[in-house]
Amino acid sequence: METMSIDPASGDSEKPSTVVLDSFSAMSPYVVNTVAERRLVWRIDTHIIPAAMIIHMLCFIDRSNIGNAKVLNRDEGSSLAQTLHITNQQYLVALVIFNVAFTIIQTPSNYMLKRFRPSRWMALMMFCWGAMTMLLASVRNFGGLVAVRFLLGAFESGLFPGLVYILTFWYRPNERAIRIAVIMACSSLGGAFGGAIAFAIGKLNGVAGLEAWRWLFLLEGIPSCLAAIVCAIFFPDYPETVSWLSDEERELATQRIKGVASLGHDTITWKEAKATLLDWRLYAHYMAFISISVPFSSISLFAPTIVSGLGYQGLDAQLFTVPPYAVGFVVTVTVAWVADKYEQRSIVTFCSMIVGGISFIVQGALPSDAFKARYTFLCFGLSFSFACIPPYLSWLTANLRSTGASTLAIPLNIAFGQLGQIIGVYIYKDSEAPGFPTGHFTNAGFLWEGAAVVIALRLFYVYRNKQLSPGERDWRL
Repeated sequence: METMSIDPASGDSEKPSTVVLDSFSAMSPYVVNTVAERRLVWRIDTHIIPAAMIIHMLCFIDRSNIGNAKVLNRDEGSSLAQTLHITNQQYLVALVIFNVAFTIIQTPSNYMLKRFRPSRWMALMMFCWGAMTMLLASVRNFGGLVAVRFLLGAFESGLFPGLVYILTFWYRPNERAIRIAVIMACSSLGGAFGGAIAFAIGKLNGVAGLEAWRWLFLLEGIPSCLAAIVCAIFFPDYPETVSWLSDEERELATQRIKGVASLGHDTITWKEAKATLLDWRLYAHYMAFISISVPFSSISLFAPTIVSGLGYQGLDAQLFTVPPYAVGFVVTVTVAWVADKYEQRSIVTFCSMIVGGISFIVQGALPSDAFKARYTFLCFGLSFSFACIPPYLSWLTANLRSTGASTLAIPLNIAFGQLGQIIGVYIYKDSEAPGFPTGHFTNAGFLWEGAAVVIALRLFYVYRNKQLSPGERDWRL
């Protein structure tokens, strides 16, 4: 099977300029008109990307709001930690248990998504994690907090790998990074909204006899439950099944990705599963993602704590988490656009990790009273730690060559990343406030180690491409 392709965003807009040979028979060429393809991709975008952005933002808010709850109204003695009388170590256990459930359930969740259709499975997950978020408002002790956080992790686990997996059914490899970025950047948007929402809800402290952190969980869980109903009805499954595509559009949607993406009607075979599990290069990818996940986890959960160490207290600590996340949104989308435009996902990932590492080194080295400088480099560190993820995931998916490989490798990559997220839970120590040098230096070390793995993988793919026979499909860089 041979595929000749160009980026639909470039080239002559008046001529059919892409030829895709049928993945089952090289005797059946299908000519793709780039004008029709652009129109189709735009339609797909309008149906998938805004919905995926909202879903992921809600997921991130419900996952990370415990960081806001930990310090919300602490100056009044009614934060989550103070109300439940839990130690810092117990709080960390509540964070880690989320990652444990996340790791266990993630890969089976992707299989269930394929088995029961994306719209149904995602809607079920959304409703359940929204309900668990609301249930957090009722916990009275450490045991209840841990139990509900475990269930929250189980229900959220399949969302992000599921969204990345879904994109492989609709988009070609050179179209994914920017879309993963727009979805992923909603983590930054969710962090910004989460800080602003926590600031507002902090004023409800004592209303109806409830602490503000309980109101936070209640009010942030409701949108996920409501959105689940909309998702079940309207979220698209596969190009082969949606009703809003005409027969011609449906054929174009499936033909244009044959051989370079997953197909909705494909089944997962044991042969594919075994080959994926035994492919050593994928474990190098997983190792790099562990490194990426350390700063993602630590910053997501401890941003309010870090900001409170920069001289901002009370509700101001919630409000001043907004600018770093807002900057992160812009940087993440821009970096992914560059990665897709120039087909240099590995280099862009590498550079983002290096810049992020430098930012954390500077934060850790600055005097603890250099508040403005540390806040500036927090914005850089957060932004580039988040920005390296979309091009990296796009690079991984571009080098998965079957539906079975995508079904397994994407969630396995995210599951391995949970090891990094668990590490991230423990590196920002209250005893080191306000400077938190261990946290900053650890983030830098993992980012630079991951950057070394990324560049080694790139060199490996360059070597493999040189060994290919004429007509064989290149490994993406």
